[in-house]
Amino acid sequence: MDNRSKILYIATKLFASYGYDAVGVQQIVSEAGVTKPTLYHYFQSKQGLFETIVEEKSEPLLSGLREVSHYNGDITRSITAVTQFYFNYLDHDPTFYRLLLMTWFMPPASEVYAVVDRLHYQQFEMLEQLFIDAAKDHGNMRGRHKQYAVSLRGTIDTYIGLSLQGYIQLNDSQRVYRIVHQFMHGIFS
Repeated sequence: MDNRSKILYIATKLFASYGYDAVGVQQIVSEAGVTKPTLYHYFQSKQGLFETIVEEKSEPLLSGLREVSHYNGDITRSITAVTQFYFNYLDHDPTFYRLLLMTWFMPPASEVYAVVDRLHYQQFEMLEQLFIDAAKDHGNMRGRHKQYAVSLRGTIDTYIGLSLQGYIQLNDSQRVYRIVHQFMHGIFS
C-alpha cells in the first residue's frame, strides 16, 4: 500500500471510530507511519483528507444507487433493489458507511457537514425520483415522494446502524423481504 492509500485507510478508520473532531493529524500520521509533510503533500489539510475520503469512497455508492433506484414498474421490486444495494454496500465498506451515519448528526456549520451534505442530498434525490416515478402507477403516492424517500432511507440506515453495533445481522435472507414488506405496508395503508 502506498503512502497516500495508507493515509486514506487509517484516517477513514480513525474518523469512523472516534469522530472527525477527536482525531488529530498527528494521530493519523503516527498510525500510518508517515510524516505530517507527507499527509500535507497529498491532502493539504485534515479537511482536505476528509474531502478526499468522501469523494473517492462515495463514487461507488452513488453510481450503484443510480443503477438500482430507477422505478421499473414494480415498486416493491424497486425498493427491494435499493435496500439490498445499501446492505451490499455496507458489506463492501462498513467503515465508510459508519462514518457516513455519523455525519448525519454533525452541526450544520461544521467542516464535516459541509463536505457530506451534497452526498446525502444526492442519495435523497435519487430515492425521491424513484417515488415520483412510481406515483404515476400508484396515485395514492402522489405528493408524498419526499416523506417516502426520507422514510426509506431512515429505515435502511436504522437497520444498518443496528447491524454495525452488532445488534442484528443483515445477511439473513429474509431480512430484506421483511424490511420491504414493513415499509410497503406503510405506503399502502
